[in-house]
Amino acid sequence: MARQQGWFALILALAIAAGALLFSWNTPETPLGQRLGLDLRGGSQLTLQVLPAGVIKKIQKEQLDAVKEVLDRRINGLGVAESTLQTVGEDQLVLQLPGEQDSTRAAKVLGTTALLEFRAQKPGTEQRMQELLVLKRQATALLIRLNGPNKQTSDTQLDVLTPTPPDTKQSDRDQLEADLQRINIDIVTQFEPAGLSGKDLVTAGRQQQQTGSGWDVTLGFTKEGGDKFASLTQSIAGTGRLLGIVLDGRSISEASVGAEFKAAGITGGSASITGNFSAEQARDLEVQLRGGSLPLPVKILEVRTVGPSLGAENIRTSLVAALAGLLLVTVFMLVVYRLAGLVAVVALSLYGLFNLAVYALIPVTLSLPGIAGFILSLGMAVDANVLIFERIKEELRSGNTLIRSIDTGFALAFSSIVDGQVTTLISCIALFTLGTGLVKGFAVTLGIGVLLSLFSSLTCTRTLLRVLMSYPGLRRINYFIPLVQRLEGVA
Repeated sequence: MARQQGWFALILALAIAAGALLFSWNTPETPLGQRLGLDLRGGSQLTLQVLPAGVIKKIQKEQLDAVKEVLDRRINGLGVAESTLQTVGEDQLVLQLPGEQDSTRAAKVLGTTALLEFRAQKPGTEQRMQELLVLKRQATALLIRLNGPNKQTSDTQLDVLTPTPPDTKQSDRDQLEADLQRINIDIVTQFEPAGLSGKDLVTAGRQQQQTGSGWDVTLGFTKEGGDKFASLTQSIAGTGRLLGIVLDGRSISEASVGAEFKAAGITGGSASITGNFSAEQARDLEVQLRGGSLPLPVKILEVRTVGPSLGAENIRTSLVAALAGLLLVTVFMLVVYRLAGLVAVVALSLYGLFNLAVYALIPVTLSLPGIAGFILSLGMAVDANVLIFERIKEELRSGNTLIRSIDTGFALAFSSIVDGQVTTLISCIALFTLGTGLVKGFAVTLGIGVLLSLFSSLTCTRTLLRVLMSYPGLRRINYFIPLVQRLEGVA
């Protein structure tokens, strides 16, 4: 009896600890400490394809892993919590960003190559450069007027913005953006090949301009990169030629270098990109540069957005399904197995509590398939109790005492329970190893449930039954099996 009391104290302590953990970690983003996946919380999902380029004709695993590493760094820079990035097939990646509703911005940040280059202007192109810069300023000013007073672009220094005319068409805006892109590409042709690239970067940051009208992106170079930058700026200092800052083949800033830097160039190993960036634009560029340039181009195949209202509806319907199933199981167990059924319901409640605590500790990101795995594991936990109680009923029909029947029932059902759970666990391992995305979520929750169901059915149920049997008033066979069934068994 002392041993059973010890187990009962352990189970009670675990239940209290699990409950305290879940309620202490309860927040709107993580209800009861649970990390919610895209389909429950809402957010964006992007399917990306890595494309071959140059001498690479077919994507290999090492190239896919290299692209994934760069995207991982960019995702961390975006600040999206609980994001997942997984490989699919030989050349695709699936990215889930729970809580991120701006899928267009995420696609822009993650899908661009972010190849940063510093280039010196070619000699003899001064007149053509001035013409292009005038066109660029004019196009940018018009685009600001079309975008409205609350919009900014990174290609302007204008502070006075005018509202969007009411008769402006989307096609006008698209045409103007295409013209601006063409001008920026034409500007790039006026520069020499890159003298310094983003590979020489150590850090990237952002700071607001002193005038408060925009943001700058700050850069920090390696020792070798700092020497290259000093040499590059020295070569054009005081000549009237410009230093071009080119991102993915598009000029984003053109800066002049004063004659005072003719002797040694701009030293110190740092620089800043000015252009009246908005806070969001500066942050996105910072994320791209910190993450590094993608080793291969990436094509976005699909962008899917799940609204938070749909996620809340998924949670509600999942809870209704789980509670309805639990209620039906409770009624069945009480009607068929009586006192033992009540013990099974209590053990099943503890099982659910322990599951949620383990999900929060690992942590597991819950999705709809994950919830399906959890509900399925509940059914398997009940199934183990059914095996035990049927064995107990068989022993009672054969005339054994109640205590002996309980011990024998657990002993006889043990091998069947373990065999069934082990085969299910093997299936979970196969699903997790070979599956992707949501399939892995299902395998994880089901696998955790299988392991915990062994503890629940073989330890919690047995301990609770033995504790109840310590009370003489509960040691009645008709609390476990009706008289009619006993007589049928004897006959």
